[in-house]
Amino acid sequence: MTEIEEVKYEGELFALIVRSSFKKPGISFFTSGEWSQQLAYMNHPAGKIIEPHVHNPVKREVHYTQEVLFLKKGKLRVDFYLENQEYIESKVLEEGDVILLMTGGHGFEVLEEIEMIEVKQGPYAGDFDKTRFKPKPHAGTR
Repeated sequence: MTEIEEVKYEGELFALIVRSSFKKPGISFFTSGEWSQQLAYMNHPAGKIIEPHVHNPVKREVHYTQEVLFLKKGKLRVDFYLENQEYIESKVLEEGDVILLMTGGHGFEVLEEIEMIEVKQGPYAGDFDKTRFKPKPHAGTR
C-alpha cells in the first residue's frame, strides 16, 4: 500500500487517499491550485512561525460538493461508483487515513467502529445536494 493513492477510472480522478504513514518535512500539497477543495499536509518543527494572515473575500463558483474525511478511529470501506451508479472498486481506510472524494459516487461500510471528521463545501443544499441509491454488489476490496 502506498502512502498516497489515487482512485482513478478511465483517467478520471475519483479520490485521493493520504495514508496515516505519510510523513514529509514542510508543506506538501496533494491538490492543484484549480481544484475546488485544497488538501495539504504540514509537518513543522517546534518554534516554526506561520505568519498571521486573514483570508480575503474571493467569489468562487462550486459545481460539485467534494468531501474530505479524516478517519480518527476504526476501519471504513469506501465503495466508488460512476455517475450512472455503476460500481468501480473499493478501498479500505484505517485509523489516521484521510480521503478527498472528488467526483463520481461513493458509499461506505463501517468495518470496525469509527470516529470520523467530514469537511465539505457549503452551504448544504438539502435534497438537491445528493442523489441516493442502493449499494451495488461488488467484487470486494482492491
